Amino acid sequence: MLARFTQKATTDYAKAPQEVRKAFQKQLGLLMQNLQHPSLHAKKYSETEDVWQARVNRNWRFYFTIQGDICVILTIIPHPK
Repeated sequence: MLARFTQKATTDYAKAPQEVRKAFQKQLGLLMQNLQHPSLHAKKYSETEDVWQARVNRNWRFYFTIQGDICVILTIIPHPK
């Protein structure tokens, strides 16, 4: 699987703290290997729009869609409390 970033995700990534960017890179690697990896806690966020949510860490999440063999990262944001 390949990863592609929306402009929003690119901006979110650039603004995220260094430790979040590092954790995201690790999680993205796991996602590219196995969507069901336990560390990701990946789940369908929106059935109608086919959007998935996965963990960066306890406090951050990323949202993505899967289009064939391409994973499109939509956004990387702090998890709402």
